[in-house]
Amino acid sequence: MYFNNTNNFFHGIMFHHFHDEKLHVKSQGSISSDDLSSLVKFIGRKNIIDAEVFYEKYYNKKLNNREVCFTFDDAIKCQIDVALPVLEDLKIKSFFFIYTSIFDGKPDNLEVYRYFRTICFEKIDDFYFYFYKVLGKDLKFFFDENEKFIINRKKICPYYSIEDIKFRLVRDKFLSKNNYEKIMNIIMKEKKFSPSKYYKTLFFDKKDLKRLSSLGHSIGLHSHSHPTLLESLPNNLQKIEYEKCIGILADILETSRSEIKFMSHPCGSYNNDTLEILKELGIKMGFKQIMNLEQDRGMKNINNSFLEIARQDHADIMKRM
Repeated sequence: MYFNNTNNFFHGIMFHHFHDEKLHVKSQGSISSDDLSSLVKFIGRKNIIDAEVFYEKYYNKKLNNREVCFTFDDAIKCQIDVALPVLEDLKIKSFFFIYTSIFDGKPDNLEVYRYFRTICFEKIDDFYFYFYKVLGKDLKFFFDENEKFIINRKKICPYYSIEDIKFRLVRDKFLSKNNYEKIMNIIMKEKKFSPSKYYKTLFFDKKDLKRLSSLGHSIGLHSHSHPTLLESLPNNLQKIEYEKCIGILADILETSRSEIKFMSHPCGSYNNDTLEILKELGIKMGFKQIMNLEQDRGMKNINNSFLEIARQDHADIMKRM
């Protein structure tokens, strides 16, 4: 039984990574096509409604507490190769949220780094050990200073291990993006890993995007360059992120900007400036990445606004199955 007293309200189901026995390797949190089919059965096919239907019912105030939609972030190729055939077979039309720098030949390194960790290290903790060794800093005081954040983050994102949370904290708060990428470049060079070699394996191309749209799936924004902490950017840079994203998507899909009306917040990061920018762009529905009431954002409800719809990570669901 999927629904209980912690999730008995309408929300999205959030997917990222999938694996198969061919091209897409098994990685932290990834699931197979069989896993996806089992997850659909666990939730109940009748409870999963199409993306456009979810949107329409939301605005007509007709969504019931046991209705969910499927959402896919980051334009990852495994979603096309592994998940899409299952979606088509089960006739589930979903949201796909796209960050657009991949179409400029400059994909965000987040996905590249993840793939690198997966194929070049036996375990994720082996990578963390190697990373901290190259960093060469005593982080005890930093972690002690952020102990409350780490504990709270674990409650909000139970699918992350404590080491996962610590690493992301170092990446996003202790290091600048430039310094983080310098360290990663050192490690990749030592492991003889060439990122550009894997772009076609990792990311959507324009044909994938057009195919999804032609099949009736809903395409939405996920920023241009996928900042991991978008809320830390000044208003003008946040605006550029989303204006570029909507412009590129409209061009590829050969449609007007007004037809693109959905989004999800990259890494769940946003602030009031972000919400105002999205309203100005005509976005009608946005998704966060957790199921919790975030009091530090001034939330009064789980689905606090049309730009803050809750999502359940598929990894949490898999643990319950």
